[in-house]
Amino acid sequence: MPENESEPWEYSLRIPNDLRAVTVSRRTLRLILTMHGLIGLVDVAELLAAELVSNAVRHTKGPAELRVCWLPGGVLRIGAWDADPEPPEPPGQLERLAQAEEGRGLALVRACSSLWGWQPLTRGGRRGKYVWCELTTPASASAA
Repeated sequence: MPENESEPWEYSLRIPNDLRAVTVSRRTLRLILTMHGLIGLVDVAELLAAELVSNAVRHTKGPAELRVCWLPGGVLRIGAWDADPEPPEPPGQLERLAQAEEGRGLALVRACSSLWGWQPLTRGGRRGKYVWCELTTPASASAA
């Protein structure tokens, strides 16, 4: 549990349209969470961030951005902005996608997060969308 759980914080990482950005995003997220004492969330958070950033890079032509926020009440929000304003494809059933080569990303996000969603969002004068998910710490999940 972080020392100052009630104090919110936020980090943003602008990333180019390059598949190597997925690895950079994962490693950056691991460092952020470790420095804030949230090592227990690292593995799942890395998986979710990788899926969100991978979708942003693979399915759009422009830049993207990873955003990581700590919210009051022990909630970690991870999101990816991309330059495509079209909504993401609705996630399929994870069980049906188990053998699929592609298309599991948002199904994994839905299955592994407490909450997820998307919204239209403009960054730097460019229209796009923000796809996000939330993880709760074990203490905040039991308090709910």
